[in-house]
Amino acid sequence: MGQRQVNHRAAWMGLGAAAGGAAMAYAVRGKSSALFAPSVYRGVKTRPAIALTFDDGPSESTAELLEILERYRAPATFFQCGANVRRLKEVAREVALAGHEIGNHSDTHAYLFSLTAHRIFGELMQAQETIAEATGFRPRLFRAPYGARWFGLREAQRRLGLLGVMWTAIGGDWKGTHERVTALLGRSARNGAIFCLHDGRVLKPRPDIRVTLRAVESLLPMLIDKGYHFERVSDILCPTI
Repeated sequence: MGQRQVNHRAAWMGLGAAAGGAAMAYAVRGKSSALFAPSVYRGVKTRPAIALTFDDGPSESTAELLEILERYRAPATFFQCGANVRRLKEVAREVALAGHEIGNHSDTHAYLFSLTAHRIFGELMQAQETIAEATGFRPRLFRAPYGARWFGLREAQRRLGLLGVMWTAIGGDWKGTHERVTALLGRSARNGAIFCLHDGRVLKPRPDIRVTLRAVESLLPMLIDKGYHFERVSDILCPTI
């Protein structure tokens, strides 16, 4: 084999590896990917509704967020971690009593790609049991920590009756300013959008979520003025009859 052929072969192998890596990255974190498990990232487009979702809670500041949502009559979906629910059972119960939907966000917020299929199922099952015990509500929706799905998740979701939920847009409220978060989500507003924010910071006690709170206070009246209303994820997925 000549040197030119060797170089061409090496180049094609490199391209193949890059393409394979890109395909795997999309399968793991692509919002429209359902390779590892069934998932959705937006609702129906027939009405001007947006679903607000909050991950990593509950936290000590969730109650303040509930007050803002109540002020604007905005139902939301909270993807809660089992470990945080065990720490703050009363807060988790307040979320349910306020009429919001609760989803499963795993037990310890682990990267699923670091776990075996058996442990992935355990993470989801433990969170299911903890949330059901604390709130009386058994989740039907699941959001993977960091939005990263993996082998074994499909079977875990099937056994537990869970639908995966990604997002149309994620606010980046754990790292940006409230002005940036508000502007980003404002530009992403459209019928059926699912927005991802956070009322906790992984499993950290007493997290600082002031950026989230200020962004929500700014975002809600802005979206209402544009003609949008708010629905829970389960509702925004269903067409009206």
